[in-house]
Amino acid sequence: MAEIIQKDGTWAFDGDALRLTPGRDKNVSLLRKELGELVVPLGALAGISLEQGKKAGRLRLRLRDGADPLLQATGGRLTEPHDPYQLMVEPDRFGVAEYLVDEVRSALLLDQVPAGPVDAYLLPGPSVPLSVSAGDGTAGFDGERIRLEWNWKTEDAKAAAGARTLALADITGVEWHPAAGLENGHLRFTVRHAPTKTPPKYDPNAVELWGFKKDPLMALVAAAVQARLPHPARAAADTVDARPESPSAPVASAEDDHDALLRRLRELGELHRAGVLTDEEFALAKQAILKRM
Repeated sequence: MAEIIQKDGTWAFDGDALRLTPGRDKNVSLLRKELGELVVPLGALAGISLEQGKKAGRLRLRLRDGADPLLQATGGRLTEPHDPYQLMVEPDRFGVAEYLVDEVRSALLLDQVPAGPVDAYLLPGPSVPLSVSAGDGTAGFDGERIRLEWNWKTEDAKAAAGARTLALADITGVEWHPAAGLENGHLRFTVRHAPTKTPPKYDPNAVELWGFKKDPLMALVAAAVQARLPHPARAAADTVDARPESPSAPVASAEDDHDALLRRLRELGELHRAGVLTDEEFALAKQAILKRM
């Protein structure tokens, strides 16, 4: 047994699997606390590394592509505080961390575990039922149905139709994007025979996210749904011949960028008047936009 205990969490390896337990430190993110303990089988691993720094180090796990529904649904967009496959290591524990790395790497070699992608999920994803409230709505999932409910911050055009229930059988895809810079994030479900390019703000199959504390929890809903959809590797094999070539993305002009900034400024003003943004948050966001303009 190789084990390292840190404020950020505990990693233990028994030769067959790595057990990742989040710490109780106040800096551990809500997502990792809600996700709880993860058991990563050896066959799901592509590698492990230790990055040493002067003040602290970092253990990183690399999973095989397609092994984890959480990574599949988030597309690698989970940042360091929320990524369950990273662990901060104090300098005086570098030796223990190196021993853990050596043990895992030796097991991967002895078992001849390939580093390539897999065609089935090797981790189960978050347990259900679960419900998360963030951004302009609440997303719940019971294993068979997705329930989307709206709040007072939801755009009228989207809220007018009321709460929405989607059957898992009608879902062909799910994605989670965090808010980044001037761009809002979202949790979006792709519904069979109803493709849309509508912005999340108006899309009745999406929850818009504004970069607040609970936004990452929506990734849990995305992962729980992803785990129960057909694995992307198998779906890709069925559609690869029929997939059209993607046209080149047009280059945005300076005028388009300026218009986007103006729209974003108006949206921030609406959020400020509605009380979603504090005076300080609004001032900082407005200043950032004006600098770009």
